[in-house]
Amino acid sequence: MAGAEARTRVVVVMNPRSGGGSPARFDLANRVEGMGARVWSTSVDDDAASLARLAVREGAEVLGVAGGDGTISAVAAVAADTDRPLLVLPAGTRNHFARDLGLDIRNPVSSLSALIDGVPTRVDLGLVGSRVFINNVSFGLYADALLEPGYREDKVRALASVTPDYLVGRQWVEADVDTPRGAVHFPQVVLVSNNPYHIATPRYLGRRFTLTSGLLGAIVLKRPTDTPPDLLRHLRSELLRQQPGPGKAGDAASAWRAASITLRGRGRQLDAGIDGEAVTLPLPVTCETWPGGLQVLLPRDRPGIPSEPVLGLQRPPRGP
Repeated sequence: MAGAEARTRVVVVMNPRSGGGSPARFDLANRVEGMGARVWSTSVDDDAASLARLAVREGAEVLGVAGGDGTISAVAAVAADTDRPLLVLPAGTRNHFARDLGLDIRNPVSSLSALIDGVPTRVDLGLVGSRVFINNVSFGLYADALLEPGYREDKVRALASVTPDYLVGRQWVEADVDTPRGAVHFPQVVLVSNNPYHIATPRYLGRRFTLTSGLLGAIVLKRPTDTPPDLLRHLRSELLRQQPGPGKAGDAASAWRAASITLRGRGRQLDAGIDGEAVTLPLPVTCETWPGGLQVLLPRDRPGIPSEPVLGLQRPPRGP
């Protein structure tokens, strides 16, 4: 994408509310338009996916998105469906997808250099039914919190309101999930991710060191036989008990990689969270990988993805 004429064919869908007003703090709209691209802002009447589809109909050859993971996911689905490159400007709160692309999440403006000499790169997507996800699909605690009134305004309160029943085993996912070690009936938490999350070391917990493995990651927490003092600590401690290898597990948790993961239930539907957005999915639910499903346009100068730590390696002794 070189030259002003080419850049006029770029439409950036911007969510002005993302990250507590991050687009305004970085003056993103003016900076994008200064590069010769157009900015279309989301509103109550115009959601990100609708704006992206309209941009394609009007001739956009590159779709840009400025916002958090939910906004990025919506525009990425349109970009993948129409085979348009996606320019990601991380302007959300956590920016998990942008971080795992190796972008500078502290400075979304830096991604604009991709409009001059960007590097086209193919990355994987996840699919659940006909829906695309860039990060994960969650069932259980987090999915229930998303359905709480006022979640967006007070996430801590929403999580606190649903956590107690999970802690004592009174709340669970109304489905069974197939794992390499057999089916888990009514698990407490199920998390399916677009490429596996790192869970072995605290520093990089929740990072993805690749978005091109062609595999999903799965984490399942079984219902406890007693009351764990902290659900997330319990989940992590169980996962760290695993030995390397697919399908290995402690007594209460299991993590593995697969091209598809299925949840089955006796009911007709199941509450879930897709990239942080609350949805209801018909049962059975099958999550699949879409290898190379999305082309992203990356800046040449970016922090990059760190090397995944290798377990069992010790640091060399320090010299005198």
